[in-house]
Amino acid sequence: MDASVHRRLPPVPAAPSLIGAVPWQQVTVGTPGPAFEARPPGQYAYDFPDTECDGWSTPDLCLRFASVRGANHRYYRRPRQDAARAAVHEATGSIVFAVADGVSSAASSELGAVEACRAALKRMLELLSSGGEPLDFQDVTRYAAERLRRLALRHLEGREPEPGEVASLFATTLVAGVVRPGPEGPTAELVRIADSTAWVLEQPLKQFRPLFSSKTGSDTLLVSNEVTPLPYVPDVLEATRVQLKSGQVLLVGTDGFADPLGDGDGLVGALFAHHLNAPTSPAWLAHLLDFSRETFDDDRTLMAIWPRSGAVPA
Repeated sequence: MDASVHRRLPPVPAAPSLIGAVPWQQVTVGTPGPAFEARPPGQYAYDFPDTECDGWSTPDLCLRFASVRGANHRYYRRPRQDAARAAVHEATGSIVFAVADGVSSAASSELGAVEACRAALKRMLELLSSGGEPLDFQDVTRYAAERLRRLALRHLEGREPEPGEVASLFATTLVAGVVRPGPEGPTAELVRIADSTAWVLEQPLKQFRPLFSSKTGSDTLLVSNEVTPLPYVPDVLEATRVQLKSGQVLLVGTDGFADPLGDGDGLVGALFAHHLNAPTSPAWLAHLLDFSRETFDDDRTLMAIWPRSGAVPA
């Protein structure tokens, strides 16, 4: 470490000052689900930790995300099938991101979710470097689908897979997009395949404005769990574009978060509207996301992007 940097770092507190600190207890929302110690996933699931989180800021934007294994997978020894990834495009200061939810019926959907996120980020960064505006999301999603096909090709030891075989191994939802800084404020472009989704959280109104159609909103007559995931790419994609203003937060999440959130006017909405009023630490976001509420036991992933004003948050 450079000596000048070392001089600017705050002093490390003495160990005795930490004695008596109270460990975080799991957040309970309404009636909690059953309490138990999480069981390990299978022995070859070491690449898929129970919980992961990340967070950083650019001069214009602040990003946090977290992904936690749901109670169902913790009990039945399944790996977390959600994934999230984000990166900054250095030349433009844009943030590219992807959130995926592996379809539970697929044999290795946790691999599919991670691969779809990696592929989407790689392709979006390439398109930004070539001046792509708006982004060609058909290109992005087809590139991600092709990466899943190649993953299946390796799994099948070189035998060309049928689309149904790719899906049976690695099917996953995907929300991918970019947030670009601009003189009028940052602009977000997003696309989705299947039922992961996104919102703009309006502060101080504490309202969650959906950016895609909802399967649980008040305008939904019938809830369906059927999705058409990657590797299938529709001819017409669900895409949207929104300009973020001060006091707004872009949220992207899997249905493990979307289902208990609902319209955002209940206890879960109140909890997250309060704590996402300003950027928090990635670890605290993961802790919040791991709330306990009966009947809601799916994996949960949430990504939040704030327009920055002023100094980097502590």
